[in-house]
Amino acid sequence: MGGVARTLLTQGAAIEFVDPKPDLPDLVFTANAAVVLDGKALLARFRHPERQCEEPIFGATFQALQARAQIDAVVEMPEGLWLEGAGDCIWDRQRRSFWMGFGPRSHCGAAHVVADVFGVECVALELADPSFYHLDTAFCPLPSGDVIYYRHAFTPAARFTIEERVAPERRIEFESSDAMNFAANAVPLNGCIVLSSCSGTLSRTLEERGLTVITTPRHAFLRSGGSACCLTLRLDHRSDQIVSAL
Repeated sequence: MGGVARTLLTQGAAIEFVDPKPDLPDLVFTANAAVVLDGKALLARFRHPERQCEEPIFGATFQALQARAQIDAVVEMPEGLWLEGAGDCIWDRQRRSFWMGFGPRSHCGAAHVVADVFGVECVALELADPSFYHLDTAFCPLPSGDVIYYRHAFTPAARFTIEERVAPERRIEFESSDAMNFAANAVPLNGCIVLSSCSGTLSRTLEERGLTVITTPRHAFLRSGGSACCLTLRLDHRSDQIVSAL
């Protein structure tokens, strides 16, 4: 069991594990498996062949969860559209909508599929830097209504969309050093935020917003292009959940 899993368990999470498979090293990044809301799972469709072999494994995992009544419905993405799960499609509890990254790995048209499947708004943001190939590498909405993000990961149009929808006092921008350590690739849970590492400046800012910062260094995963958020997939998001700001 990894450090992220142990940390989340101590914070009250219940965890379902996906067993590793030979020759599929990226299977560990379970955030990419699906988008989940209201007990419904929209399965990922991967852009590149290197990860397409993961699709039947994640599909079988969600079918098993449905058989155990932990998921109500499992939906497949249409052919010809890529969406790499919650790595590129992140639920914002305060705004009751999805933010979806597109460009390097996911197709902009997938936003319409998400909106149709879940009946909520899906706001598409184009990613501009190949180093930040999934939205969760550079963007994280917090339960407080704040958003942490690295502005240089986005096109000017995407930055305008963020600024249009998130008030200035709710936008937490961070510097390149935090961006390169994937500080936005974090898991907010029960008043805490779990991440690999972050600067003292960002840590103090998050603590000022009422969050307890828990670092679990993930150097091996960082070298593979992921961190805490990439290793997890929330199954409990609800569109009707009442949220109080911290």
